[in-house]
Amino acid sequence: MKKTNFAIFLFLSLFPFGFMNAECVLIEAESFTEKGGWVLDQQFMDQMGSPYLMAHGLGKAVEDAQTTVEFPTSDTYHAFVRTYNWTAPWSKKSGPGKFCVKVNGKKISGVLGASGTKWEWQPSGKVHVKKGDNVIALHDLSGFNGRCDAIYFTTNPNDLPPDEGQELHAFRKHALQLPNQPEDAGYYDLVVVGGGVAGMCAAVSAARLGCKVALINDRPLLGGNNSSEIRVHLGGRIETGPYKQLGNLIKEFGPAQGGNAQPAERYEDQRKLDFVLAEKNIDLFLNYRAVKVETADDKIKSVIAKHIENGKEIKFGGHSFADCTGDGTIGYLAGADYLMGREGRQEFGESIAPEQGDKMTMGSSVQWYSLPSEQRTTFPDFEYGVTFTESNCERVTMGEWTWETGMNKDQINDFEEIRDYGLLVVYSNWSFLKNRLKNNREFDQLELGWVAYIAGKRESRRLLGDYILKQDDLCKNVFHEDASFATTWSIDLHFPDSVNSLHFPGNEFKAATEHIYIYPYAVPYRCLYSRNIDNLFMAGRNISVTHVALGTVRVMRTTGMMGEVVGMAAYLCQKHNVLPRDIYQDYLPELKELMKEGTGVQGLPNGQTYNQGGSLVEPPTVRQGKQYTE
Repeated sequence: MKKTNFAIFLFLSLFPFGFMNAECVLIEAESFTEKGGWVLDQQFMDQMGSPYLMAHGLGKAVEDAQTTVEFPTSDTYHAFVRTYNWTAPWSKKSGPGKFCVKVNGKKISGVLGASGTKWEWQPSGKVHVKKGDNVIALHDLSGFNGRCDAIYFTTNPNDLPPDEGQELHAFRKHALQLPNQPEDAGYYDLVVVGGGVAGMCAAVSAARLGCKVALINDRPLLGGNNSSEIRVHLGGRIETGPYKQLGNLIKEFGPAQGGNAQPAERYEDQRKLDFVLAEKNIDLFLNYRAVKVETADDKIKSVIAKHIENGKEIKFGGHSFADCTGDGTIGYLAGADYLMGREGRQEFGESIAPEQGDKMTMGSSVQWYSLPSEQRTTFPDFEYGVTFTESNCERVTMGEWTWETGMNKDQINDFEEIRDYGLLVVYSNWSFLKNRLKNNREFDQLELGWVAYIAGKRESRRLLGDYILKQDDLCKNVFHEDASFATTWSIDLHFPDSVNSLHFPGNEFKAATEHIYIYPYAVPYRCLYSRNIDNLFMAGRNISVTHVALGTVRVMRTTGMMGEVVGMAAYLCQKHNVLPRDIYQDYLPELKELMKEGTGVQGLPNGQTYNQGGSLVEPPTVRQGKQYTE
């Protein structure tokens, strides 16, 4: 077994946190060399300080995660584990995510993950270890999403590390002897952060035009919501609007089959990876999460990204940057203007907006499905604050987009709770169907086959550009000279399902929608760059739109075309040594010529006729001397 490269022992007489005469070992759980059945979760590291390992076993205990660590002395060490009882927001019961730590195959006394109301260091007993190599393991006891951030061994029982915030960050960095300065990755014509469909298309588009591109993604898989980790199928139309060659890129990697919450192979992860790796001008950085942005004179100078397993930091310099994170993370860190929540009706003159603005957003989906078994199956009794009955249970064998949580919460700062509530209701409902539903024969020979632990998010921050797309643009077909990619999906705004709200007021987990159909509409290029960070592009659900307008542009074939346009504009920025706004002001004809050709392979058949949406067919119409046809 390999040693973890992320466990360091220190003589704390030299340590600046006030501990004396002790020796210690800090191990970051994400650095375990053998993760067994535990999964690495990085979704919330901006809020809780680190990625962590989670025992996502769907109610069945998972295989141990383990690693080999060198201890400085033979001694008795006290163990502390940073963990969290994830059901605490809804129940005062001992939590279901129970696990323990083993050293050299021996369990340390103390069950972890079952108590506490926040991320905290919990004592896990003491153990005598020999000097040199020792095997440390996380031993799951339930399969119900026990989670471990880090393990701290110390010979002094009072040497508890800081619990949170900058003190904890400084403690980690010092204890793990991480460099003060990140490694320099070099300078790029375009740095794309976010490897979903929008980011993939932005990177490939720019690369094919000759740009040197860095593509940074904080997961091991590309595709974002269309990856096998989340399993949302592509939506929207290509080959429409004024530039019908836009979207050819999507034909090169888009899955041949549609469907939400389907088996993993349907999402063709390898095809997406091959699509990017084929480009010689792209340097791909998987498993790196952007954590810091350096700016000067209203421009981004560099982005710093941290590896989600070993903590290594890399700095990327660039001429232009593209925020394809979905959350507008790069823009936010750079100080870009943004909106979040629903705007009031009068703010943009939108008749379908609420009368008063609020913080509601569309929610996030934890999708799931069950599988048939040849014999009767069981599922543990699971009830932690959400009670299902004959009248309010969901008599279903799978859950896709309608299983949606967090519409009334902050999709950034409350995201772990939002995801966890998604898990909670899946397990609670399934437990009721298996154990307490009166006539449940149809569920006898079914078992949970897959539950997402990476939540599929629809909305959070929207970065503001020189133009903000709104309802009138879409419904009145307002013409803009910088018309670019076409949005074709209906205005599809999710809100809490009324029946679900009756049963679970304020804690809904089902969504509903009303489709307002539109003609294909060409969105202004000015929605794709920041109005106050001069070298920042954006593509994806974080572009410059109102909440209402987001209802149409957020589907992934549409976001892919956004990325393609951004890649073209970034190429022109590099070619002419200018900024994104200059493309609109001085080089728009050149951008239009590029959009006519597209950067994808022309002539490929469009086999992706699934989930195109019900947009209206636009009749030939003349607007300001320009003719558009569907």
